[in-house]
Amino acid sequence: MKIKSAEFVISNSKVDQCPKSSLPEYAFIGRSNVGKSSLINMLTGRKALAKTSAKPGKTQLINHFLINKNWHLVDLPGYGYAQVSKSTKKVFQKFITAYFEKRKQMVCAFVLIDSRHKPQAIDMEFMQWLGEHAIPFCIIFTKADKLKPKELEKNINNYQAAMLEVWEEMPEFFITSASSGMGKDDVLEYIENINQQLRAS
Repeated sequence: MKIKSAEFVISNSKVDQCPKSSLPEYAFIGRSNVGKSSLINMLTGRKALAKTSAKPGKTQLINHFLINKNWHLVDLPGYGYAQVSKSTKKVFQKFITAYFEKRKQMVCAFVLIDSRHKPQAIDMEFMQWLGEHAIPFCIIFTKADKLKPKELEKNINNYQAAMLEVWEEMPEFFITSASSGMGKDDVLEYIENINQQLRAS
C-alpha cells in the first residue's frame, strides 16, 4: 500500500464524537514514550502528521486521521508514566476503554512495545485486557535501530517467551524503526490485506 493522502479529521475525548463514518479503523496505542507519533509519521510519510515531543504524554485525545480516503488511523493517548496527574490518567483510561468497547469500526489495535526493554507488566496487562474483551490486536516493536541485530533478536525472543506463558500463540508482530523506515511496508501491507478482506465480505 502506498499512502497517497493522510488528513487530520478530529480530536476528542468522547467516543460518541468520533467520525460517524463506517470506514475501518486501526488504533495505535502504547506506553507514553514508545515512539508512537514518530512511527505514525513514518508510516504515513508525513513528518508532522502526529505531534512528536521530547516530553512523554503529548497525545491526550483520540485523534482520527483519514488515510487514502478509505480507512482511519487512530492515535490514542499513551498509557504508563506520562507526566500527567492521576486524575488525568483516569480520564485517559476511561475514554480509551470506552473507545475499544464501543467503537465497532475498530478492526485492529496495534500495541507498541519498545524493543529495548524487557516485558513490562503494564503492557502485558493491557494486552490481557484486549484478549479478555475479544479485541483483535498486533504488536509493533519500536526503536529497533537502537539495538544491535543479535541484541534485538534476543529481546524479541524473550518477549515471545513471556507472551507464550499467557497466550496460546504469539500475536502477529512487526519490528520497526521510525528513523530507518524498517517495518513500514509490512505494517501497511497487513492493513491493506484486512481492508481487502473487508471489502470482499
